[in-house]
Amino acid sequence: MVLRNGRLQVRETPDPVPGRGELLLKTLSTAICASDVHFMDHPELAVDDPTGRSLYDDDRDIVLGHEFVGEVVGFGPGCTDQFAVGERVTAMPVRLVDGGAGGLRIIGQHPEAQGSFAELLVVSEVAAKPVVGGVSSDAVALTDAFAVGEFYVRSARLQSGEVPIVIGAGAIGLSAVAALVSRGIEPIIVTDYKADRRELARSGFGAHVVVDPAAQSAFDAFREVRAQHGLPGTAVVFECVGAAGLIQRIVEQAEMGTRIYCAGGWYTGDTLDITTATRQGVTIQFGGGPHPQDWYGTLAAIASGRLDPLPSVGRIISLDEVPDALELVRKSDGPPRIIVHPK
Repeated sequence: MVLRNGRLQVRETPDPVPGRGELLLKTLSTAICASDVHFMDHPELAVDDPTGRSLYDDDRDIVLGHEFVGEVVGFGPGCTDQFAVGERVTAMPVRLVDGGAGGLRIIGQHPEAQGSFAELLVVSEVAAKPVVGGVSSDAVALTDAFAVGEFYVRSARLQSGEVPIVIGAGAIGLSAVAALVSRGIEPIIVTDYKADRRELARSGFGAHVVVDPAAQSAFDAFREVRAQHGLPGTAVVFECVGAAGLIQRIVEQAEMGTRIYCAGGWYTGDTLDITTATRQGVTIQFGGGPHPQDWYGTLAAIASGRLDPLPSVGRIISLDEVPDALELVRKSDGPPRIIVHPK
């Protein structure tokens, strides 16, 4: 599935060729991420990316997709004997340039790092990990998404008596719930406008209190929960939506000392009244992960069965269906995660 000149098209392209220290994979399973849509909708951010990690060029093919697992079918020069033909592997979605000396490219967001919405894919051997045991490829393909929640929850370092609030029960919100549950943290509050996502957060991933923000604010629910459980701490908010104006509303409603972790991702500008934030004494963290320890730790948890991300999957589709599925993601009408089987 090729992005070219702002349009998506499923067609034949030249087979990717692995360079030095790279593996050629046959894509077994790959997941659609909201950042695939953001990359298409905000090409200006990748036209002039000062880091060089992403690049949007109307005149060059870009294959999206960065959450994947594949089967080794070939090797570039200089590879070790670490992997065998036919072995399942996955990798953090980066392609190293000159072994890393020339920086890196984000797989699925650069013409020189074609993504996983294709039958074949190239990854750097040093970034690859074997998929061991009988875990399904679909579950492994969700490693990247669930590593995001792991990063933010690890960064938050919740203390006894603090109450987590997860705003948004899409894929990232569910990943935050899973990371909180794995640490035995409770009670966990989740808010989302959609009843099916609230129920998925509760029954599929272990949230304790689910709230419809149209009926009750997250902080009113927090105060009720804190009183019921006799908890002395403040709220720790995991914002997993990325909607314009949302951080300002959170800051206005927050109590003194609230910590806010912004996992939603912003691809358009937003504003925040610094005076209000100062008065409320909030701490806000944007971005910064996931780090390798979060990514590979999440992979290990999925492979061992300690984490089951599959309840977040609502559909499994072919490459031909990807353009329509991306439109569902754009409108937030689809399930939290859609899996693609290119074959």
